[in-house]
Amino acid sequence: MPYHVYSQVMLRVLRNLQKVVPLRRARLRKDVDTLRHILGIHKFDLGIVCVDNHRIQHINNIYRKKNVPTDVLSFPFYEDLRPGKLPCPLHRDELNLGDIFLGVEFVMKQCKEDSLDLHGTLAVVTAHGICHLLGYRHETEEEWTEMLQKESYILNEYNRLTGRNLEPLMKRCGQDR
Repeated sequence: MPYHVYSQVMLRVLRNLQKVVPLRRARLRKDVDTLRHILGIHKFDLGIVCVDNHRIQHINNIYRKKNVPTDVLSFPFYEDLRPGKLPCPLHRDELNLGDIFLGVEFVMKQCKEDSLDLHGTLAVVTAHGICHLLGYRHETEEEWTEMLQKESYILNEYNRLTGRNLEPLMKRCGQDR
């Protein structure tokens, strides 16, 4: 797991380590809490770290061998979790889903290009990252379909609870996120 210091701090850690994009952490924290409620994962710890293009590109290069910035990288605590199954921790220190790194600068650039709201898009990207923490993948067409269905469910519930109108950003299988 990258940056071990973040995994030591528990309960919905939200760190903003970038200064490129003004970010309303309270809004993001509320969105994350709503997503956790929808998924029934509020008892699990989850780290979210907001970073700039340089840092997300560095992490992407180390862990995925892709030397480009991206919108989100997820590092699950439970690496062999089956999609749709919550972990069954035996000890308190296993109540951890993992860490999500949000490439806020990358997301902001996409928002400007597509005329999207930054904080709404961050909620969508965070939902995608949480799906990865819960065992969902999109390396095959079948996995892509399964993950898209889960993201659609999450965002439909999110929209129902918040009055927003967010949609998944997932591309077809084989296209990079």
